[in-house]
Amino acid sequence: MQAIDRKLLRDFKRLWIQAVAITLVLACGLAILLTSVGMQNALSETRAAYYERNRFADVFAVTKHTPRSLLPEIAQIDGVLSVEARISGEAILGIPDRMRTAVGHILSYPETNDPVLNVPLLVSGRFPDPLSTNQVVVNAPFAKANEFSEGDSFSANLRGSKRELTIVGTVRSHEFIYTIRPGAMMPDNAAFGIIWMPERAAAAAYDITGACNNISLSLAAGVQTAPVVDALDTLLEPFGELGAYDRTTHQSDAFLDAEINQLKGMTTILPPIFFGISAFLVSMVMGRVIALERSEIGLLKAIGYSKTEICLHYLTLSGLIAVVGVGVGWMASTSLARDTAAQYAEFFNFPFVIFRVSYWVYAAAGLAGLLTTSLGATQAALKAAKLAPAIAMQLPAPPRFKRSFIDEAMARMRLAQSTVMTLRSLLRLPLRSFLTSLGLAFAVASVIAATFINDALDEIVDLAFHQTNRQDALLFFATDVAEDARHLPGVLQAESQQFHTAILRHGHLSKRAAVESRRPGNDLSGVLDSEGHFLNVSPGGLALSERLAGHLEVQAGDGGSMGLIWLPS
Repeated sequence: MQAIDRKLLRDFKRLWIQAVAITLVLACGLAILLTSVGMQNALSETRAAYYERNRFADVFAVTKHTPRSLLPEIAQIDGVLSVEARISGEAILGIPDRMRTAVGHILSYPETNDPVLNVPLLVSGRFPDPLSTNQVVVNAPFAKANEFSEGDSFSANLRGSKRELTIVGTVRSHEFIYTIRPGAMMPDNAAFGIIWMPERAAAAAYDITGACNNISLSLAAGVQTAPVVDALDTLLEPFGELGAYDRTTHQSDAFLDAEINQLKGMTTILPPIFFGISAFLVSMVMGRVIALERSEIGLLKAIGYSKTEICLHYLTLSGLIAVVGVGVGWMASTSLARDTAAQYAEFFNFPFVIFRVSYWVYAAAGLAGLLTTSLGATQAALKAAKLAPAIAMQLPAPPRFKRSFIDEAMARMRLAQSTVMTLRSLLRLPLRSFLTSLGLAFAVASVIAATFINDALDEIVDLAFHQTNRQDALLFFATDVAEDARHLPGVLQAESQQFHTAILRHGHLSKRAAVESRRPGNDLSGVLDSEGHFLNVSPGGLALSERLAGHLEVQAGDGGSMGLIWLPS
């Protein structure tokens, strides 16, 4: 072992405190990078395998009442491989020992016990008897939240008729990876469940015998969904269709896709911050080490070591720090990614998780760590290599400055000597002063941004629940029952509203949206104007949000140029 190699090990041992600090920062960046990439791959591959195994549809449509005789015509649309017709509806559930209202989304299960598309995965028990009128299977999270097991019963209000339903099994469904009640902000598995009942029982409950109101299509590989959606809309428009859509706007898939995009954003934003900090720390430490070792560098050159060997010596020292940081980051990311994958599987109700990170991802992350420390040490290492032996043996020459108009201005101002020294340090090294100020600015911004969310949420809650929506409860009925609600015990005030689904069209642009209408003078809920008062819309007028107006490219006063197509509820 050469003398310079022994010096390398001694330097690494002597700088262990600085090395630990840099190692931890670098390891955090690597762990975040590998964990986010691993979770992207895990969610994407698990979703693809889950969808393929259970035959997830590509296009969906909800109607009011579509005869099954139309299904062969739907199957003839170009690119359609298969069609699945179902019956769906909502029901108020009566759950034993539960005081709050629960809602169930009812789906029919075919008599053949072999759905063409959207096959639920049986977790426990069995599927209901096709001839039964009260046997159902429910999604596993709903059963777990309410402590249901096979043989338990609950009641359901099916179009005004109360019916006792018996659970014969629990399932998982790729359609409801993220189960959220319509209009809710967060999942509540205890208050919202998915219920599969025999097709005959569902048809009788919703009076849709010989018809359907929920259609799913699978498409051939490479087929664009937009033409199929347009063709399906044309066929189903006479039957009260609410607008066909593809997977990109499917509620459950959209939430999962948003999570994957969030992980991609984390991959591109957070690791570079940690790598940049690591490079800065390495540069600072290497610069100080070389400044203190000028005489040693001169001796090494005097006994025959070349510029290249001196430069590689300090680059290798930074490389040792990187190797330790990469190793710690690899170990931490492997454990962290597996734990995170298990949490995602539970949160999104996956029956399995495909977790694997390619070796090239580990290699690329390790190379990024080595490049980070090498770039941080490059300037200092090149500076050491350029030192001549005679110059290196001497103390560094003091920097040369000259008087400027700024010095004259400070002299005329008769500032204190300490103030002059401070200002000279800032002004004579402008780049260092600017970068230091920039770093402090980012640090302050990070603290403010981290605490800003609390105040923002308080403002949102106040606006949503204290100013625009002042009511304590909402009742949804097919007819106006505000007068009856006023006579309920404890009710001080009741107001009626209407909610309808509609398609807004302006030229070639269209958007499906919910339209709300309120009586003039309503005080419990409304839309606020710029002055904080409830907005009064004139008869025949329509108020749109800025985002919706931007999507449709309309402005105030564009009356008569926008079409409003009401859809049946």
